[in-house]
Amino acid sequence: MAATDSIGILIGRPIHRVEDARLLRGAGRFVDDIELPNLMDAHFVRSPVAHARLRGVDATKARAVPGVRAVLSYGDLRPILSCDRVPLALPLAALRFHVDPSYLAEQELCYVGEPVALVVAQNRAIAEDAASLVELDYEPLPAVLDPCAGLERGAPKARIDCPDNLVAHWVVQYGDVETAFANAAHRLSERFRIHKGGGHAIEARGVLARYDAVEDLLTVWDSTQMPHKAKRVLIDALGLAEHQVRVIAPHVGGGFGPKNPFYPEELAVPAAARLLGCPIKWVEDRRESFTATNHEREQDWEVEAAVSAQGRLLAIRGHFRHDHGAATPSGLSLPQNATTNLLGPYVLPALRLEVSACLTNMVAATSTRGAGRPQGTYVMERLLDRIADTLGLARDEVRRRNLIPPQKLPYVTQIVTRDGLPMTYDSGDYAECQRRALAAAGWPEFPARREAARRQGRLLGIGLANYVEGTGRGPFESAAVRIGPSGQIAVLSGAADQGQGTTTMLAQLAAEALGVRPGDVHVTAGDTAATPLGLGAYASRQAVTAGNAVHLAARMVADKARQAAAAMLEVSPDDLELAEGAVRVKGSDLKRTLGDIAHALQGVAGFSLPANLTPGLEATTNYQPPAMTYTNGTHVVEVEVDVETGQVRLLRYVVVHDCGRMINPMLVEGQVYGGVVHGIGATLTEWMRYDAVGQPLTTTFADYLLPTSELVPPIEIHHMESPTPLNPLGVKGAAESGTIGAPAAIVSAIEDALRPLGVRITDLPVTPERLLALTRAALA
Repeated sequence: MAATDSIGILIGRPIHRVEDARLLRGAGRFVDDIELPNLMDAHFVRSPVAHARLRGVDATKARAVPGVRAVLSYGDLRPILSCDRVPLALPLAALRFHVDPSYLAEQELCYVGEPVALVVAQNRAIAEDAASLVELDYEPLPAVLDPCAGLERGAPKARIDCPDNLVAHWVVQYGDVETAFANAAHRLSERFRIHKGGGHAIEARGVLARYDAVEDLLTVWDSTQMPHKAKRVLIDALGLAEHQVRVIAPHVGGGFGPKNPFYPEELAVPAAARLLGCPIKWVEDRRESFTATNHEREQDWEVEAAVSAQGRLLAIRGHFRHDHGAATPSGLSLPQNATTNLLGPYVLPALRLEVSACLTNMVAATSTRGAGRPQGTYVMERLLDRIADTLGLARDEVRRRNLIPPQKLPYVTQIVTRDGLPMTYDSGDYAECQRRALAAAGWPEFPARREAARRQGRLLGIGLANYVEGTGRGPFESAAVRIGPSGQIAVLSGAADQGQGTTTMLAQLAAEALGVRPGDVHVTAGDTAATPLGLGAYASRQAVTAGNAVHLAARMVADKARQAAAAMLEVSPDDLELAEGAVRVKGSDLKRTLGDIAHALQGVAGFSLPANLTPGLEATTNYQPPAMTYTNGTHVVEVEVDVETGQVRLLRYVVVHDCGRMINPMLVEGQVYGGVVHGIGATLTEWMRYDAVGQPLTTTFADYLLPTSELVPPIEIHHMESPTPLNPLGVKGAAESGTIGAPAAIVSAIEDALRPLGVRITDLPVTPERLLALTRAALA
């Protein structure tokens, strides 16, 4: 897609990314790039077992290593902290108990990789060597590793201080489920198991903290998606005031959800820097990333569907059990999202879904791209495939019969989201989206392609999946647009750029309103000193929340500049336009630059401001979306399966995606493409495995396989635009949607290819070993 950076109508155009020049030239500033005088390196001593009673920590040998500044355990940090654990509790009624993570383990080890002690030394090598000398005295305890087994009567407890392993339990219910099942022409039941995976960004986590006693200021550089949240936690935990803490998210090499929560290391490193009076840097290595960075996806679903003779859904009932991990840093967002996304873009008259979150002895389960939504979508789409097979209907026809028709949008479901509002699909045309995807993928012509392949001894299959995604989660995002006498346009936002193009998106919106090029706009995001309020990057929200905040603030600045220039030029504001960094009279050379106007609005002692305007050429907005807005799409994938090796080859992948009005189509395509690739990995290769006692078996990329160019096919992305009426820009989010539809579409295609064998696939991921086992069982 050709890109442009010219002045004019910019919304909807593929603008070059303004941040790329620095990154491509190696001038990026990531946490590990930052060097400070007297900087010390840190390394964590971590739990070697999944569950144990911690009796003691002996750091005598480690402290004796030359170059070691300190070895700190829980008792060393506790006196300077105002809390026993990291203060993260969320007010959720469904939680039976909340488990805040400990900043360093005190009396119990609850998962492999849990931080126990912190070694601070002159360099990383010394810190690592000294950490290997720290001796842990512990008594092994039984570990809970499976969310189903952990909820059985008599199961061991995952934590000594919790009453049992049932962290939360609730039932989502509406409609007359029992009558629907009693009168249904068909009743289908299935069990699905989705296993663990993670985000695995190119940059692992990192924290650098410096306490300046002269300024009484703690500055923390953190590769986080939520710097303002990090600041709030540090204030609470360290007993400081707002002016004493600054958190900066510098360049971040990918977030994908795992950098959303606040981790123990994010408190331990700043606390140590304050205690020791020196700056300290910790950068996670890849093994730590596998064991200590949060994972997602492990869920077990037992569901039944009641279906009419025509293949229409009447009701679904069931129970799914969610691996919660060893702590609760992010509430219940994953099982809640999975529940809401079960509905998809379909009419479901009745539902009764029981949800149980199980505490386990594995790292906490928090968001990875999709954040629970791929699981719910997978279950619904696989049920629809079962309905099609049972009734002898085409898979696309079953979906067509159940899709919400466009004339019923906005469509109010009977599900209440965690923000307390009914889940309401605001705009779109789901049937048309599916039609376009099938046409683009050559769905009607596929039987001929399949038959030609069979004559060659090859097995082809095709699959599809529809999805919706709730985006733009509030409650708000903050933005300020300021122009100084230099003429420099500054955008300050509570958003956080994780490499997804947020900086470009915000610059593009401000540039259009102010009549300049995006490169003329300087964006500061992810810095708590720039704006006091902000929520950051999660839930495909920043185009909706931060984008609309910048859009509104920039237009306010443009209007103020026009009024000031009208007074200065003695013309009507209606005769003026903003272009090329100035406000000019239409059709003439008469103008005032934005810098001139900003200078005038700074004021001169004893003189009035132009047009009696308020001081300064700036505006601040805290945009509050009235509700979430729902992106949707359809994926169609064609595969070839080798029954001799269990290998799956993706031949073609088509996406039709509707995220409302697109600000920058090139950025949208990049996000959708990346999401699809993440979904391919989650479906076919990525699997965080553990042994019977909770030891991780995949701690390198030789064992945990990310999708490479060999696996990823050409991905064709087609756009629909159904602007939402819920925000001024008409935009919806896009960053996670590619992941949501991928697993169901790919598995549908694999099953279709193996239709002659009668293979049915329920569990993810579909590795070659698993697929071989299924095909051999079918052939036996």
